[in-house]
Amino acid sequence: MNEKEVLIEVKDLRKYFQVGRHQVLKAVDGVSFKIYKGETLGLVGESGCGKTTCGKTVMGLYDATGGEVIFDGVEIHSLHKKEKKEFTKRAQIIFQDPYSSLNPRMTVGDIIGEGIDIHKLYTGKERQEKIYELLELVGLNREHALRFPHEFSGGQRQRIGIARALAIEPEFIVCDEPISALDVSIQAQIVNLLIELQKKRNLTYLFIAHDLSMVKHISDRVGVMYLGNMVEFASSDELYSKPLHPYTKALMSAIPIPDPKEEKKKTRIPIEGEIPSPVNPKPGCRFAARCKYATELCRSETPKLEEMEEGHYVACHRVKEI
Repeated sequence: MNEKEVLIEVKDLRKYFQVGRHQVLKAVDGVSFKIYKGETLGLVGESGCGKTTCGKTVMGLYDATGGEVIFDGVEIHSLHKKEKKEFTKRAQIIFQDPYSSLNPRMTVGDIIGEGIDIHKLYTGKERQEKIYELLELVGLNREHALRFPHEFSGGQRQRIGIARALAIEPEFIVCDEPISALDVSIQAQIVNLLIELQKKRNLTYLFIAHDLSMVKHISDRVGVMYLGNMVEFASSDELYSKPLHPYTKALMSAIPIPDPKEEKKKTRIPIEGEIPSPVNPKPGCRFAARCKYATELCRSETPKLEEMEEGHYVACHRVKEI
């Protein structure tokens, strides 16, 4: 298949929050990208950059302030109640915190089975067998179906969250920082499980994280967000080997190298200054206040995301000079 099939197209997506009488927090401000069927798109950036809000707006958990999210040819924010239910059957989310995303009063079997019941997929013995199958698929035992969430570790709870997301056999899953609350040893297990499930079920992922090493491991293409804007977008290999935006370069320089000798040779690029407030942001590049290359143009005119090389997009006025 030479021509990749687009599953999701995000066009000029905006999500603003009113935080005062005259103040607007621009969490996501004009973000655009496509996700192809069967691929993993990584979304990275420091805390507060808007990546989780972007993921939740793509899922329809937040109403968009502006722009479009087109899923398989249909704009999701204009769907009626019945159509929205059909969309949620095809698209699911794995939440960041495995401790607060599971209902403590429900057994694991009921948590996983809730989606099955809502969409009336299976009943009786068939439903029970499906729950057992899902538990075993994510590396748990069928006996766990009768237990409650507090009886499990963080890694096990995240596996339950993955089983719940898979219960209604979706095509697309938003993975909202699914490993950030877990121990390092468990993180790799969960990421490898997601990769394995993707191959088995031909899943499409939007993988949101701030762990750059994990994003490289799992993603086909990666978008870098800064303060509500997409500043760089490229294939995973291209972005990690040849970052072009000053912010991306600084992020990549912070990735630790396992070999201590190589780590000593590495030059880190410090980012100085405070992150500007996303509330009523000033015109111009959002990174200008912390960028050593910034000029008056950067402070007055917002750069557009432009293709510098095939498939490699950057939003920077000075990218050709630095």
